[in-house]
Amino acid sequence: MSLFMDLNLPFTADKKRLKTLLETAAHLGFSTVAINYFHEGQSKGKKEIPKPTPLAQLVDELPIVQGKSRPIKVLNRLTILVSDASHFRHNAAEYRAYDILAVQPTTEKLFHAACMTFDVDIICITVTERLPFFFKRAPINGARERGVMFEVCYAAAIRDSTMRRYTLTNTLALVERNKGKNIIVSSGTDKPLELRGPYDITNLAQLFGMSEVEAKDGVSSNCRSVLLHAETRKTACGIIYTVKTPNDSQPKDGPPLAKKQKTSAS
Repeated sequence: MSLFMDLNLPFTADKKRLKTLLETAAHLGFSTVAINYFHEGQSKGKKEIPKPTPLAQLVDELPIVQGKSRPIKVLNRLTILVSDASHFRHNAAEYRAYDILAVQPTTEKLFHAACMTFDVDIICITVTERLPFFFKRAPINGARERGVMFEVCYAAAIRDSTMRRYTLTNTLALVERNKGKNIIVSSGTDKPLELRGPYDITNLAQLFGMSEVEAKDGVSSNCRSVLLHAETRKTACGIIYTVKTPNDSQPKDGPPLAKKQKTSAS
C-alpha cells in the first residue's frame, strides 16, 4: 500500500485551523505532511529566516491516519523566494532546523542556478501567474541528475478560473520538458476545504499531462525521494573527511630513515 504525502501545508499561527488541516489530511489518507514556512529573500536589510515552531506548541495530539494505526507524521519545510542569487546561502546554519529545503526562483537565470548548483530538495514552480521564462531541457536534466524534485500546487486551480488557466499552462510546459519525471503535486493551501484526497489529486494531475503512474508517483514515491534526498543533504552538509596519508619513509618501529641526497652527474 502506497504512503501518500502532502509536502506543502503553509504555516498558520491559527492553531485551530492548523489542527483542522492536519485532521483533514489524516482523514484523507496522507501519512506524512510538511508545514511550509515561506521566506522572502531581501537584498537590502537582512530579514531573519524564521525558526520552525515546535510541533508540541501547535497541536496537543496528532490525528490518526485513516486506515492505519499510527498518527500522521509532520515535518518542517522552508521555502525561499529567490529573486536574487544572494537570497540563497549555501550551507547556512539556519537551514538545518528544517527537514526539507525548497526554493522558488523568479527568473530564468535563478531557475538555472537552482537546477544546477543550489543544494535544495525541491524547486517550486509558480502556477498562479504567467512565468517570465520558458523551461529548457539542460537545467531540468541537471536537476533530475542531482535528485532534485519540481513541485506544482493544485489549490490555486480550485479557487479561481484565471489561476486554473495559469496552473494548467505552466504545469503542462513543465511536464512536457521533464517528461513527467521528478514532479511532486502538493496542495499549497492552509484551508481544509481545499484539500483533496490522493486519488483525486492523481486524477487532477492527469489533466496536467502526467500519466496515471507519474501522477501517483507525484503524491507517493517522488515525495519519499524528497525525504531521502533531504536526509542525505543534511548528513553530508558540513562533514569534513580527514585522510591520514602514511609516510612510506617512516617505518612503523624505530627511528625515521635518513633522506637520500640527490646527486647531479658531473
